[in-house]
Amino acid sequence: MGKIVAVTGNEAVAEALRQINPDVCAAYPITPATDLMQRFASFISDGKVDTEMVLVESEHSAMSACIGASAAGGRVATATSSQGLALMWEMLFIAAGDRLPIVMPVVNRALSAPLNIHGDHSDSMGARDSGWIQLYSETAQEAYDNAVQAFRIAEHLDIRLPAMVCMDGFIVSHSIERVEYIEDADVKNFVGEYKQVNPLLDLDNPKSYGPLILTDRYHEYKRAQHEVMTKVKNVVLEVAADFEKMTGRKYGLFETYRLDDAEIAIVILNSAAGTTKDTIDEYRDKGIKAGLLKPRMFRPFPYEEIAEALKHLKAIAVLDRADSFGGYGPLFSEICGAVMSIDKKPAVINKIYGLGGRDYLPDQAEKVLDELTGIANTGKVNIIKEYIGVRE
Repeated sequence: MGKIVAVTGNEAVAEALRQINPDVCAAYPITPATDLMQRFASFISDGKVDTEMVLVESEHSAMSACIGASAAGGRVATATSSQGLALMWEMLFIAAGDRLPIVMPVVNRALSAPLNIHGDHSDSMGARDSGWIQLYSETAQEAYDNAVQAFRIAEHLDIRLPAMVCMDGFIVSHSIERVEYIEDADVKNFVGEYKQVNPLLDLDNPKSYGPLILTDRYHEYKRAQHEVMTKVKNVVLEVAADFEKMTGRKYGLFETYRLDDAEIAIVILNSAAGTTKDTIDEYRDKGIKAGLLKPRMFRPFPYEEIAEALKHLKAIAVLDRADSFGGYGPLFSEICGAVMSIDKKPAVINKIYGLGGRDYLPDQAEKVLDELTGIANTGKVNIIKEYIGVRE
């Protein structure tokens, strides 16, 4: 057993970075990820890691520096939130397109306007098509565990893609929870030594990154990038299996809760899953067969596996903590894509909740489960997309 501590999500992820000891970290801190970077910077100033911390003038520059350091041949990390992630936008695509295994904790926070510093998923959901692997975390323990695994996944020689580790701003990042740390030596052994691939600083073998590719090869390059993404699922499961052997903690592509015999289910990401599980327990006590599916890996999205897990249900509510204005929520769209392959398709509805840090409360879960029960009994859906928890 490792060391059991009471820490925040930011502290836990900073500890994971200390144990991994990346070569370079370029950062421009932003709320609510600031505390994470401050804590890691203190490890550097105290001599507990030998990471080169590069303090830059913006998040765009932070990701630019990370790209340069990773292309040069270093193990690289950073962290950000919200507007910071948005300011990195064009560089996210370059990091993924150049197959640079940068690991970036993203402390989820709402995007402006209006200005809001609290947690929702509009930042990382907005970046979902940038080519980064995305892992989501319900608790501080999961954020810590995902951060450790993310380096193994991103740096795998079959993958070499950047990865985000997402956790809810303030709800997880600043709340104190019980976390079990892994021993330093075990983390180092699990992650392993960094293996350089085509480093720019190998002067005997010159190469370039991000050269101009026009219509003659760009389409083929993007297909190759897609094909690399198709390999991520197996690597995630392989790494999770090794992680379970080391810690006893089991991870997959997603988590299910009381889903095997369920007739209705809620699909939800991150911290709100805990509240939903408690409400599902209450409904089970009343004889209502409710369950939950919580995606862990959102990119690449495990369509086949999720379809298999949901195929027996009568009705599903997908709860999004982000909206796609003029369309459905991003998680809802992916779940609908998954259930399209099911012969007898369940009814699927979309609820938008918790934007800008609005509390997600048990009564909201109750209303959703009541609506699902009605749909399961009658087969009738009154409204597909709806905001819940709104002050009228």
